[in-house]
Amino acid sequence: MHRSSLCIAILLLGGCTFNKTPEPVKSSEVAGVVRLGFDLAPLQKGKVDTFIAQSTASHQCQQWGYIAAFPYGEPIKTCSLSSGALCLNQKVTLEYQCRGVGMEKYLRDELIVQ
Repeated sequence: MHRSSLCIAILLLGGCTFNKTPEPVKSSEVAGVVRLGFDLAPLQKGKVDTFIAQSTASHQCQQWGYIAAFPYGEPIKTCSLSSGALCLNQKVTLEYQCRGVGMEKYLRDELIVQ
């Protein structure tokens, strides 16, 4: 009975689109790469507000001394929890490249080199 309830719930949620707010994950200041991620349940579709996501990434880049973040590549999707062939939780990662060097980063890097 429990298994049939799970199947019904999956079918009801299948195809539904949910607003997702990606959070920073595994970013690299040295490479100037910001990664934002969120989770998706089976058959769920995620909708991301691209303006908010890019603003979040740009904010991180600016903390590192860059001017802004620009999206690159396609979303990376990995199954983080599976049962047999069924993926029960998918992690989606969006990548952004930090570009432009602000004066703070320039001065900080110059002091390190000297």
